[in-house]
Amino acid sequence: MEESNPYTEGQILLIDKPYGITSFGVVKKVRYEIRKKYNLKKIKVGHSGTLDPLATGLLILLTGKKTKEIPGFTGLDKVYTGTIKLGATTPCFDREMPEENHQPVPNFFLDELQSFANRYTGNIEQVPPAFSAIKVDGKKLYDSARKGDDSMEIKPREVTIHEFLITGVELPLVHFRIHCSKGTYIRSAAHDFGKMAKCGGYLYNLRREKIGSYDVKDSVELKAWEV
Repeated sequence: MEESNPYTEGQILLIDKPYGITSFGVVKKVRYEIRKKYNLKKIKVGHSGTLDPLATGLLILLTGKKTKEIPGFTGLDKVYTGTIKLGATTPCFDREMPEENHQPVPNFFLDELQSFANRYTGNIEQVPPAFSAIKVDGKKLYDSARKGDDSMEIKPREVTIHEFLITGVELPLVHFRIHCSKGTYIRSAAHDFGKMAKCGGYLYNLRREKIGSYDVKDSVELKAWEV
């Protein structure tokens, strides 16, 4: 008989996702640890919103009966900090692929860069990256993009950027903080920011600080997570 445990009843776990691992990789690790601890054949574990492998920060996991509540978490606003690198683009809008389209970076002042960010604030139409898990005609965009198929029509989505603050400038690097609605792609924001700067740009690093009222400061590092 399987031992009674709090994870089957349902828990909300705040994990600080490390660099280089997928969100599903975090789920697998936590699920394995719970199964090992309580000698379980299976346990439901899910996350409330994907972080790209190159991003770090808050990942909310729900276990057992709590997994039914995942939809209620996916709609929450999010806060990110990160860095945009100007002067080049990448096909995936972040560092996962090599730079291309190199251009000189003007000697921008902070107020000029903030003016670009201000133009990207409010209810906006945002085009998701071609390298994303969004499905078009039943196919994930990144599957088509990896095959070199650029025929898929990517429709813009309405998202809300509550705040886009430039927090530091070390050209070609521009540091930022964004408070946004669900469905916002920060990679697209970085790409669009580079367009506004007329020199190209891509997401250099990203950290998720908050999901709704949940804060990464209250999370646990994955490497230290033992149940």
